[in-house]
Amino acid sequence: MTSQPPRGHPRTIAHVHLHRPSDEAYRQLFDVLTDLTPVVQALPPDDALLDLTGALRYFDLGPADLALLAQVKLLARFGVQSTVGIGPNRMLATLAAQTADHTDVRILPDDQRAIAAFLDPLPVRALPDIGPRTSRTLAGYGLAAVRDLHAVPLSTLQRLTSAGTGRLLAERAHGHDPRAVQPGGPPASLAVRRDFGRDTVDPEATRRALLSCALELGARLRGSGQVTGRLELETRFADRSSTTRSRTLREATDHTATLQFQLYDLYRGLGLQRARLRAVSVRAHGLRPVESATVQLTFDHRAELGRRLDPIVDRATRSFGPGALTRAALLPADPRADPRAADPKAGGRNGNSVARVPGVWSTAG
Repeated sequence: MTSQPPRGHPRTIAHVHLHRPSDEAYRQLFDVLTDLTPVVQALPPDDALLDLTGALRYFDLGPADLALLAQVKLLARFGVQSTVGIGPNRMLATLAAQTADHTDVRILPDDQRAIAAFLDPLPVRALPDIGPRTSRTLAGYGLAAVRDLHAVPLSTLQRLTSAGTGRLLAERAHGHDPRAVQPGGPPASLAVRRDFGRDTVDPEATRRALLSCALELGARLRGSGQVTGRLELETRFADRSSTTRSRTLREATDHTATLQFQLYDLYRGLGLQRARLRAVSVRAHGLRPVESATVQLTFDHRAELGRRLDPIVDRATRSFGPGALTRAALLPADPRADPRAADPKAGGRNGNSVARVPGVWSTAG
């Protein structure tokens, strides 16, 4: 439908952030996006990149009108609201989406002054591929905002970080990002997300969110007869920036305790200190049938008991509904504070409320 402009020609990139789509809706909505442009890259669980350069000529519309058309179609067909950021490259489009108001369209023009005015006040951590440790290192030298990087020679940035990271910082600080949108629909993956009620700096709240993700992800993997070979953890911060870390597992698994341990380890590896978190997302990649998986024999009695517990929890969920058997760490200290305890219809199939019992697990009824 659309042709590719010559290399070096000004581009128009859109970053679409979808507000809480289901897995099924996320897969299906690519039919809408590819009606606008064939150059669509999935960023699961709730984002996508579009190269609109050729589509603008094809539809004879401006970027704002084309983005609005996409938003209307997504809302009409799937009931999914979206926020759109548009810019001359991937980084600027993503930052525009992250800083836009809910369901708005924000456009950054291909103008160096406008780009500098947008980037300069942002924290260094907001730049793509710049993690918390690098941003803390730079902050120790008084380089906290993007504007602080302009006066620093490339060689100095490389000494403070590394050769590759220093070069990346210099390019990103000036609004340069040569990455192209790579066409590709959603890969075979499962995703879960937990939003905090308010921005949190509490590591225990984050651990509970990761535990909840591990429980849901494990149950969905076992329910679909699949195992995962790679986990990806995304942490989204209060300033709307995010950091992603992934790990290939030594053994593909659907075991909740293994998923929990790996997520905790990925989170510790971020080295966050008093960072205000808004949400965490977990994606399971490399899915394949459980029949193809191998399990390392172990003499760890506790590990074997944990594996036997997974199908018990799954049966309880099928019989009595979600939350019938769950980790005590996910329950409030006072069960009366749990809305399910006040609503007899929200407990198990027989109207049982959630009750706390000694030990690691709690049951309903």
